[in-house]
Amino acid sequence: MERSIKRSQALLERAKATIPCQTQCLSKGPTQFVQGVAPVYLQRAEGSHVWDVDGNEYIDFMSALGPICLGYNYARTNEAIRRQLEDGSTFSLMHPLEVEVAELLTEVIPCAEMVRFGKNGSDVTSAAVRIARAYTGREHLAQWGYHGWHDWYAVTTSRNQGIPKQLAELVHPFTYNKIESLEEIFQQHPEDIAAVIMEPVGIIAPEDNFLAEVKKLCKRYGALLIFDEVITGFRWSLGGAQEYFQVVPDLACFGKSIANGMPLSAVVGSREVMSISADVFFSLTFGGECLSLASAVATINELREKNVIEYIWRQGKRLQAGLNQLSRDCGLGDNIRCVGYPVRSVVQFEIDNITSLLLKTVFQQEVIKRGVLFAGYHNLSFSHSDADIQQTLEAYEKALQFIQNAMENGRLEDALEGSLVENVFRVV
Repeated sequence: MERSIKRSQALLERAKATIPCQTQCLSKGPTQFVQGVAPVYLQRAEGSHVWDVDGNEYIDFMSALGPICLGYNYARTNEAIRRQLEDGSTFSLMHPLEVEVAELLTEVIPCAEMVRFGKNGSDVTSAAVRIARAYTGREHLAQWGYHGWHDWYAVTTSRNQGIPKQLAELVHPFTYNKIESLEEIFQQHPEDIAAVIMEPVGIIAPEDNFLAEVKKLCKRYGALLIFDEVITGFRWSLGGAQEYFQVVPDLACFGKSIANGMPLSAVVGSREVMSISADVFFSLTFGGECLSLASAVATINELREKNVIEYIWRQGKRLQAGLNQLSRDCGLGDNIRCVGYPVRSVVQFEIDNITSLLLKTVFQQEVIKRGVLFAGYHNLSFSHSDADIQQTLEAYEKALQFIQNAMENGRLEDALEGSLVENVFRVV
């Protein structure tokens, strides 16, 4: 537990002079970790482990916010990237890999008959919305979940500065598992809804055939159904949550795990709907960048051949069940519990049924000191070994015992060694 983060802190001070909010991604930034204890900069990674700039080693359950599904520095994807790099990464014309990866996605994703590529999730969710509006001739959207930083969605968040406020009039949020909340939107705008865009699942399972009922409503009112599978894709199953729940949307958006950490995303859908994208302005210089496409081929084939997703489910169940049992054993079962699906579980921290950032921060502080990089959730990868799970549960047990003692003595605030973590804007 004796560790130094002096180099991390020195780099952070330098970044304050040149980088607004010091990060390129809010969820990786310093506000998400207890400062003074947590590392700020990582230097390298291997398998399921990362090393910070001060040389401290951690088991990493963030997995780069989800893209690492096989493991860091994974041999098969590395080799594919190296081979392609010898030929080049970006060209003046299209590359055969664009066709190969598109064909591969149509094989594994139920709704995919045609494919367009982007570089991140926001690219393809925005493309899907634009395609749906062009196809239906309508402008309004119903949405649930998180869909990225572009104007059409970000205007609905607390981080909406710089976005024309009129755009918010076109986006209507509904409540997951409450079909009546979506039906009310359709009744208020019966001929205006271009699409329902939603994450097919979060931490709560769909109830009462919810996803199928959403699809029925879309069909009744002439709207498209868009699944944002940037998180669920290649984790819940090879074909995403749509395959897992057996509900096929008109369009779907994939990213994160598609290329084991390389920047690639895709919007896919039926031939009828996707054909209109030829007339929709969606054009990226790096949309056909080949290192990422090569990695995608290697990643998807590895997922297929090694039963990776089955392994991730199994390890995730061990971790989730283990943490919940430890929390109950420490008398903290109502305060700290791991919820959601094993492939991406979330730890909830509550005091008197109110979300507690203090509790989350102290827990994070104690597990980081014991070599586990933790931000409130678990993105399992193929490289998370039995030894990783065991070591993590041992760190969790020590952290829970520490918290139990602090709460029993009424000094949880005194146990904090740095700053409280903050919400970006979204409560998971």
